[in-house]
Amino acid sequence: MFAFLLRRLASLLPTLVLVSMLIFGLQQLLPGDPAKILAGEDQDPQVIAYLQAKLHLDEPLPVRYGYWVWGVVQGDLGESVRTQLPVLDLILQKLPVTLELAVLAFMVAVLIGIPAGVVSAVARGSAWDHGANLFALWGLSTPNFWLGILLIMLFSVQLGWLPASGYVSPFEDLAGNLAAMAMPAFVLGNAIAAVLMRHTRSAMLQVMSSDYVRTARAKGLSERTVVIKHALRNALTPIITLGALELGTLLSGAVLTEQVFTIPGFGKLIVDAVFNRDYAVVQGVVLFTASTYILLNLLADLAYFWVNPRLRR
Repeated sequence: MFAFLLRRLASLLPTLVLVSMLIFGLQQLLPGDPAKILAGEDQDPQVIAYLQAKLHLDEPLPVRYGYWVWGVVQGDLGESVRTQLPVLDLILQKLPVTLELAVLAFMVAVLIGIPAGVVSAVARGSAWDHGANLFALWGLSTPNFWLGILLIMLFSVQLGWLPASGYVSPFEDLAGNLAAMAMPAFVLGNAIAAVLMRHTRSAMLQVMSSDYVRTARAKGLSERTVVIKHALRNALTPIITLGALELGTLLSGAVLTEQVFTIPGFGKLIVDAVFNRDYAVVQGVVLFTASTYILLNLLADLAYFWVNPRLRR
């Protein structure tokens, strides 16, 4: 396992370098000149020249990439051209909000999707199976923004149980924070739960027909032990992979859901940065998101050793 970890860590560096090159290169394809945008309506040539020199926009593309990478290595992701704040500070401001929303949504997805998939596979062809498949179809086909609007109309406008939008820090008001995050977490978790349910059902159906499951039943073990200890544990490998990818998607920011519920997370930050041609913020957020995906995949690979003892050999 230790040798495997070293090999995976060694492969992270070239992956990050390639990702950084793609992020920086594709960023340059965005239309508009940040220096002209910052210069205002007057478009003073001297001001534009000063801004281009300050932002290294007058340098060749490889030189600008070198400046950016050198700053990233030192922990400097650049400075926002709109707010004049360090990009790292902006990310750290939005990270707790997005992290909380992602964790809550992922908990909703896991608590609904995996049990539904297990029940659907065990009771194949029954009413439970049809109901779980109907739920998965509904979750996959329902747009997040539409479901969010319906929940706001029901629980905020009609019943008045939950706030329609906004964000409250859990350190200021924990009850208010959970009330504000309940609907967006369910909206995001609902779609992921449907995906987890389908993958869990498929993996469980494949495992339930295995020889070691039949042997466990022949030994007289209870059905609960056979399903949870023998079948589910061996079916978790593809579910872990999917869960890592979905959690990475949540951490990258849910743009539409954050806009509907007015949550100041990564989604709003990246949208504002793109519209304002704030290159440094876009590059910093995308690089953070890509690094998060790589880290989550590494953790998923390590989790395989925990759930499947055969891989430890």
